[in-house]
Amino acid sequence: MILAIETSCDETAIAILDGLNVLSSKVASQIKNHKKYGGVVPELASRIHTETIHPLIASALEEANITFQDLTAIAATETPGLEGSLLIGLTTAKTLSKLLNIPFIPINHLHGHLYAHFLSETPPVFPLICLIASGGHTQLYHAKNHHDLTIIGQTRDDAAGEAFDKIARHLGLNYPGGPLIEAKAKTGNPKAIHFTRPMLHQGLEFSFSGLKTAVIQLDKSAFSIEDICASFQAAVIDVLLHKSLAACTQYNCKTLCIAGGVTANQTLTETFKKACEKQQITFHVPPISLCTDNAAMIGAAAHFTHKG
Repeated sequence: MILAIETSCDETAIAILDGLNVLSSKVASQIKNHKKYGGVVPELASRIHTETIHPLIASALEEANITFQDLTAIAATETPGLEGSLLIGLTTAKTLSKLLNIPFIPINHLHGHLYAHFLSETPPVFPLICLIASGGHTQLYHAKNHHDLTIIGQTRDDAAGEAFDKIARHLGLNYPGGPLIEAKAKTGNPKAIHFTRPMLHQGLEFSFSGLKTAVIQLDKSAFSIEDICASFQAAVIDVLLHKSLAACTQYNCKTLCIAGGVTANQTLTETFKKACEKQQITFHVPPISLCTDNAAMIGAAAHFTHKG
């Protein structure tokens, strides 16, 4: 029975899992607090975590119909993330661990995204390739088993989600930018502007800084905002898909998983699904609620860590 805590950025999330059965999952978003600044303000995020975390734990326990004494372990995101935000979750988790005399399990946030897949009724089978695309990270993992997870490619500059947010801000859209660009792109022409697909045939590394600059330097008077969004989104998806399929070929894997906030993009998900069907690759994507930051995925990762 694990109490899991996720405070790596601007969501305070608490979950309680009995094995891999999620008894409660609570997420308190800070989007409205940061929206007026156009992005996450670290100091503000930390303060809101402090105000939110204890009532959220109480609410999760009540929903799960258990008490602190029923818990057998405490898990929390240890890295990566905003230092102040992480500190709130870690301090809470370690304190509860000491008071209850039960194990504390530190979890890598990115591993948590991968383990969102293991909350499914049909979890993926090893070996697998997992693309994690979020606001702060774009990485490819080769996972041979629960204890052998290797990064085989990652971005050299901007993450995919970071590029979405920066382009959205440049186009006068609000924060967070990803969902707003996706909404605009639905009525745009993805072939209206051909943006270069950066590092497309250069190994498994990513780079989105140049693509971001190309959009910023574009003569926007010649195109609609819908066409710009659709064309930019298509370029990002093309790169993510090409690299992911290349990794499957290189590592002889017939299972591809995607996770992280960017994979909540339904155009991306459908594109990956169709491409995997053509290449007879088994494709997995979590429900949208488990793509974005949550504590259930941290609890799932902790389950396998604690299980050994």
